[in-house]
Amino acid sequence: MIHVTLLAHTPEPEKMAAAAARLCYSPAGIDELLEGMTGERTASFVDMLSEIGHESPVEHASFTFGIEGVSRSLLAQITRHRMASFSVQSQRYVTEDRFEYVVPPEIEALPEARAEFLRAMEEDQRHYERLTALLKEKHLQEKLDAGMDQKAAARAAEKQAIEDARFILPNACTTKMMVTMNARSLRHFFRLRCCNRAQWEIRELAEQMCALCRAVAPHLFRNAGPACVSGSCPEGKMSCGRAQEMRERYMLPEQGR
Repeated sequence: MIHVTLLAHTPEPEKMAAAAARLCYSPAGIDELLEGMTGERTASFVDMLSEIGHESPVEHASFTFGIEGVSRSLLAQITRHRMASFSVQSQRYVTEDRFEYVVPPEIEALPEARAEFLRAMEEDQRHYERLTALLKEKHLQEKLDAGMDQKAAARAAEKQAIEDARFILPNACTTKMMVTMNARSLRHFFRLRCCNRAQWEIRELAEQMCALCRAVAPHLFRNAGPACVSGSCPEGKMSCGRAQEMRERYMLPEQGR
């Protein structure tokens, strides 16, 4: 199950974006940028940026997430978002003993498919452990013959073994990561990945991340969500046809008044 934690963010992220906007649109000096920046004035600046489509000031606010319970398949998708920083648990250095995995909902819902999937995961685990053992034995002997002491040789042999044994592991295998994005990149990420046409796993991740962002910076993320929340659907003939439903779902309470 996906679990997302907002580990850190720019202190007063909306105020930082508002200060950057103030710098762009007024003669204020650097020392004056935060003077008189009340909550109301901050909100006004941030809302103005959204209205006119000026995105660069919001890049000064960044957010760091801890993410668990996602598949390596999701990892391949999220790292396509280039304006982000990623730290991912390595399968080269971490042994996948009884690896955990993600079961797609459609497979989970069909008993026969679920049983087949679980058998495949168990088989992958057996192959991984067998390959690791065979490779470790080979590398250990080579390192001992080269004069390495037993403890160091065993440690090095295991690392070398799992480096190749990991090739048998499935996309379903779970991973953990830390991800940092600035607010502009996050808003773009939400436009793409909160969409009903996004793959289910990354959509669930994006929805959790979006909720965490809106809790600490509601004005910065007031129109966050799929593209149809703040404009027309970009999917054309492939649209889900549920734009109004999505707007109502992502609308903040104050927007509904």
